[in-house]
Amino acid sequence: MRELSLNVMDIVQNSISAGATVIKISVLEEEQKLTIVVTDNGKGMSKEQVCKVIDPFFTTRTTRKVGMGIPLFKMEAEMTGGSFEIESDLNKGTKVTATFITTHLDMLPLGDINATVWLLITCNPDLDFIFYRKIGPLDFTLNTKELKDILGEIPLNAPDVSQWLKDYLTEQTALLHGG
Repeated sequence: MRELSLNVMDIVQNSISAGATVIKISVLEEEQKLTIVVTDNGKGMSKEQVCKVIDPFFTTRTTRKVGMGIPLFKMEAEMTGGSFEIESDLNKGTKVTATFITTHLDMLPLGDINATVWLLITCNPDLDFIFYRKIGPLDFTLNTKELKDILGEIPLNAPDVSQWLKDYLTEQTALLHGG
């Protein structure tokens, strides 16, 4: 993939396919390091499946015989000198952690992570998403369960709410970047 935000989209789609109702996406930018963590409460995987999931020729899908998302994410992290880890428990969920060394020549751009998160939320308004973004000492959290409690019957993909979400992500990210 050409940007890491697309990997996040793919990993979250795996979470949704696994029946997750709560998905947490964390993007942590520190000095010369970027860590992306996706945690879900889906059906999880056995230890055997966790070992196989990094193989591009293993997939649980019946529509095709390869699954490139996780193997590519792993390769992209490791080719920067970073690391990759999957933790999963059956009936409890999965946690995928990829750490990248941002100064490495093979580092891919993060891409538009805000647009990715916005799209995931607005296309899956019944799921609960927690988006945590940290750059250096500054951070923010967007928790859709809290928004749903405030909005009541108004869905997250209603036009005004959708626009607010997009603006909020943009404004908070600008603040993290010092503006």
